[in-house]
Amino acid sequence: MQVAMNTVVTMTYQLFNANGDLLEESQEPVAYLHGGYDNIFPKVEEVMHGKNVGDSIEVTLEPADAFGDYDEELVQIEPASAFPTKDLKVGMQFEGEDESGDVILYTITEIADGKVVVDGNHPWAGERLLFKATITGVRSAHQEEISHQHVHGAGGHHH
Repeated sequence: MQVAMNTVVTMTYQLFNANGDLLEESQEPVAYLHGGYDNIFPKVEEVMHGKNVGDSIEVTLEPADAFGDYDEELVQIEPASAFPTKDLKVGMQFEGEDESGDVILYTITEIADGKVVVDGNHPWAGERLLFKATITGVRSAHQEEISHQHVHGAGGHHH
């Protein structure tokens, strides 16, 4: 079966930065619902279309195709007293809201003199990435998966 609209694609993948450093890889196969449901980067989905089990792909993702451009406005300096815990550490993450009420995950990048620098950018924002994947399975999606717009069960979403 070929990768097509409303198929569940199972794959293993690796994600590299522009220097060729491995950023992330699947330890177990992961699954997504193919067909424009925003379950995977659109450019990757485009390359996957029409492929078969055993096929491998490589896709270069510019920042706009992956985690977006780095936005300096998402870096803020806050007083340490503004945080719910006094045991702050670099790398800790907190949820916040932007002006439109959307939830943003902020990461503490620096702590000094009672001030905390938080960054709401994805850690790989602004980076050109290389996505490599091997298709390990393709099946027709169940009607419930299509209506929910994501995979259910092993390798996918569980309710």
